[in-house]
Amino acid sequence: MCYNYNTVFYITKGEISVNIEVTRINNEIEKNPQEYVKSVNEDYTYRLKKIIADITEHQSERPVIVLSGPSGSGKTTTALKIGKILSELGHMTHTVSMDNYFCSLTEEEKHLSALGKMDLESPKRVDKDLLNSHIELISRGELVEIPQYNFGTSSREPHGKPFCRKHGELVIFEGIHALNPEVITVPDNQICKIYVSVRTRVTCGDIILHPSKVRLIRRMIRDSNFRQRSFRETMNMFESVECGENKYIMPYKHRSDYDVDTFVPYELSLYRERVLNKLREMNDIPELADITEVMENLVPLDSSVVPYDSMVREFIGNGEFDE
Repeated sequence: MCYNYNTVFYITKGEISVNIEVTRINNEIEKNPQEYVKSVNEDYTYRLKKIIADITEHQSERPVIVLSGPSGSGKTTTALKIGKILSELGHMTHTVSMDNYFCSLTEEEKHLSALGKMDLESPKRVDKDLLNSHIELISRGELVEIPQYNFGTSSREPHGKPFCRKHGELVIFEGIHALNPEVITVPDNQICKIYVSVRTRVTCGDIILHPSKVRLIRRMIRDSNFRQRSFRETMNMFESVECGENKYIMPYKHRSDYDVDTFVPYELSLYRERVLNKLREMNDIPELADITEVMENLVPLDSSVVPYDSMVREFIGNGEFDE
């Protein structure tokens, strides 16, 4: 049985969004959490498989796939999930994070970043010359050294990983600027383009929780788990991140060949016990009031029923696709 609570797969352009009520989520979790989680994950996989069926028809002329979306959209898991499905179908696939092509931050930039005054979303952070040369070399099956970026030190490692695409293999580049023509300058007819983001809105009484707030919660959890940032530090960056997305990401989402809503209907219930007390401690921040109220009204979901390949594992950890 498939619940289809979030947006179905679509290729046509235009904004498509779906609302889901907290009471509906609660009812399904209370009724049968295992079945609910299973059905939601199957729906997500089904939508990805429809995209993959189309991509494989053009793999010879477009061996490189670029995947974009705003921060907290689930780009990494979506890219790796697509790669896994392609591999299961006999198409060897490699995934490369465009984060590895960030330029190292100076000491002054690190200080500004800690204060929330650094534009971390700017395309100027990307070494686009190196990135585009690698995409073209990889398309031709030539050897490259893919760089490695260390978020703990905000710097690129001195040595990368050698890589050479073999004939018939596919390579996915995922990153927030993957659809920006000022960053990716290779011709469109040489690449497949995917845009992913949260589109579903969660409703609770008069509250309609905007998708950006779902992504904010994802970032708070991820940054706390993997980037040594407190919830308040992530919140301090919220305005800057949103501004960067509106300037650098949203204007180019129409360029995608395929769009995916990455909202997972059970995810806020899963996050509830991880974030609610910390949100209450930040009651001096009015922008968090709607998130806090939604969380307070959700039935909690234990992570033991969430499979290791679920989208949400990108944020809570212990996932199949963890590095």
